This record gives sequence, C-alpha cells and structure tokens, in this order.
Amino acid sequence: MTEIGRIDEDRVTLPVTGQSVAGTLLRPETPVPAFLFVHGWGADQDEDLGLAEELARLGCVCLTFDLRGHADSDGRQDEVTRADGLADVLAAYDHLAAQPLVDRAAIGIVGTSYGGYLAILLTACRAVRWLGLRVPALYPDEEWDTPKARLDKDAVRAYRQHRHGAGDDRALDAAAAFRGDVLLVASEKDEQIPREATLSLQAAFRDAGSFTRRTIRGATHALADPRHQRVYAALLVRWIEEMVRAARLPG
Repeated sequence: MTEIGRIDEDRVTLPVTGQSVAGTLLRPETPVPAFLFVHGWGADQDEDLGLAEELARLGCVCLTFDLRGHADSDGRQDEVTRADGLADVLAAYDHLAAQPLVDRAAIGIVGTSYGGYLAILLTACRAVRWLGLRVPALYPDEEWDTPKARLDKDAVRAYRQHRHGAGDDRALDAAAAFRGDVLLVASEKDEQIPREATLSLQAAFRDAGSFTRRTIRGATHALADPRHQRVYAALLVRWIEEMVRAARLPG
C-alpha cells in the first residue's frame, strides 16, 4: 500500500439497544478497504488507536470503539453479556460499512482476546474479508446471556484446556464457515489462552482462503513488554499490506 498524507479523525457515538458506545473513525481522502478494531475485555479503544492510525495513513478507513461497560461507552461492565458485546460489534461494523469511502467487499476485523472471540462471531453475521486475531479467546456456549464478568471462570478455563472442534461452540462454528484470510497471533507465555484453544481455532479455520499463524516468543497475553507490542504491530501491518496488495491485483 502507498502511504497517504492527511487523514480525517472523528469521534462517533453508536446507538445499541437503548445505550451507546463511543468510537473513533479514521479515514483517508480516497476510497479504500476498511478495518474494524475490537479490543479485549477490560481494555478500551486506546490500545488500538496507534495501529488504526498507521493503517489509515496507508490508505484504510479504520474504526476503533469502546465496548459497552468500557471507557466512554454506556453500560456497567458487570452487567454486559456476550450477546451485548456481539451487538456492539455489529453496530460498529454497520457504521463502518456505511461510510462512503468504504469498499464493502474489502472489510477486515482485528480483534484481541475477547475482542477476537467477538470478531469470529461477527463473521457469521456480516461479510468479512480479512480476520486478524491476537490471542483470541474461546468460551463455551452455556450462559450466553449471563454477564461476561459473572461467568464461571473455572469452567471457562477448563473448557479452553481441551481441544474442541466445529460444532462444540458458536465461535468454532463460525471459524469453520469462514472463507476469508486469517492471521492468528499467539503469545508464547500466554497465561490466559492455553495452546489447546489456539490449536482448536487453527483446526476450525480449515477452509479459510489463507491461514497464517505466528507466535511472539516470550510474550505474555497482554504484551506487557513494549518490544513485543512492536513485534505484533509489525506482523499485523505487514500481513494487512500483503492482503490488500493481493486484493488489488487484476483478477
């Protein structure tokens, strides 16, 4: 992709089931692909703004936002459910897709941890061409309408420690049906997402258009070391550049 100069940045408010979520829309001046960023549980859109700005300067429309119960968005974190989270992501996707510069056949999602889980679920509901996942989480389908903060943590941990296949939960079902391109980035010293969960997802994406897996050596789940953050940023940007460049080749 060719770097462009000026980008426009607007704060946006997205209504979702009687509440609102706060976001930031970054867009260049010419029609381009688009990327939606979904942060992890307990984080906010600030963790994605640097990457979104970099992609915007490379020629992509980008939207970051705060899930309900986080930062500037409505809702209490101890009350929001996974259904609420998916509704937030759907609202954000629809807002991004409605932007006049967006090529609706060239929309990608970048999700981290819980945000990666929601990003996978989104692919079953909306057209997604590229799916960038960092340490994506898995959850059993049980207690779907229970507030996320009140899920049985021991049950979730136990579920992730065993291999699962398509049909075992809705995220793996969505992964098995996905036909776009996937980047999955794991952390070597992840204390929350065991290797079995990553392998379950890798197997589920068997029919993806392409699948790239990378592991950041020595990294924790949250990428606490700035060096690991830089490694991830370089991996993601390089992959997106490759995907977008290939999409622009004459068919």
